[in-house]
Amino acid sequence: MKVLITGAGGQLGRDLVEAFAEVAPGVGDLVAIEHRDLDITDEDAVRSAVDAYRPEGVVNAAAWTDVDGCEADPTRAHRVNALGPWWLARACARRGARLVTVSTDYVFCGVAPVDGAGQPRGWSEFDPVEPINVYGRSKAAGEQLVRQSVAAHHIVRTAWVAGARGRNFVTTMLRLARERGEVAVVDDQVGSPTCTRDLAAAIVELAGSDRYGTWNRTGPGHCSWYELAGAVFELSGVEVELTPQPSSALDRPAPRPAWSVLDATHAEAAGLMAMPHWRDGLARLLAELEG
Repeated sequence: MKVLITGAGGQLGRDLVEAFAEVAPGVGDLVAIEHRDLDITDEDAVRSAVDAYRPEGVVNAAAWTDVDGCEADPTRAHRVNALGPWWLARACARRGARLVTVSTDYVFCGVAPVDGAGQPRGWSEFDPVEPINVYGRSKAAGEQLVRQSVAAHHIVRTAWVAGARGRNFVTTMLRLARERGEVAVVDDQVGSPTCTRDLAAAIVELAGSDRYGTWNRTGPGHCSWYELAGAVFELSGVEVELTPQPSSALDRPAPRPAWSVLDATHAEAAGLMAMPHWRDGLARLLAELEG
């Protein structure tokens, strides 16, 4: 199976390249393309690349994930996060290739759904989307365009992603702890942290399967950003003064969903791998950063 990866220079993209090269059974040629070599917002360039490389599968890890940046520039957000996946989907449909594209928990409104006992539950693949910011709306649009353009698709929703090669919440916490010795973190947003290496393994599994559709792929369990920061400092042995604060204290341009927990029931019932708990992924990520 010949695989083309877009956005291969990002933190997820790099781990995807290694995951496909090292652990994917049956994967032959692997083509990894970074943004500087392919702008997915250019439909002609996307079509030419897919025609030239003739992949059997395309994995799209290219996205604009700057939530506040998207809020300030909705047109760019739509081009990258909606039109980019659409151009890839159309190109894949022309060549009979399958497409994997990565989406987000931010397609949901953040007001926790409840189970039969009235307790908060994770968002399922079948809950209606209702994004509250431009980033979420652009990703939801990308999902819809992919679904209507290529039947052989895997839409992978994930959340709170962190890897060893890129800027993210974990690396930011470690940097701020070194620079300041004290950190204030919001405690009213809850989600499912996900290590990019674990996410890459889950994407490799899907890419080689016929389990088409939309899938939640995150680290099991959930926590607040404040609790995640505490786990970062605890597991890395960093001493820092950590204090909670409300989201309103940050005065960010884009609103964030308060509840971003994704439920894995559908994925695991369908036979997909159970992903490692978020604390396990975090411990391995910190070990990689220290190494």
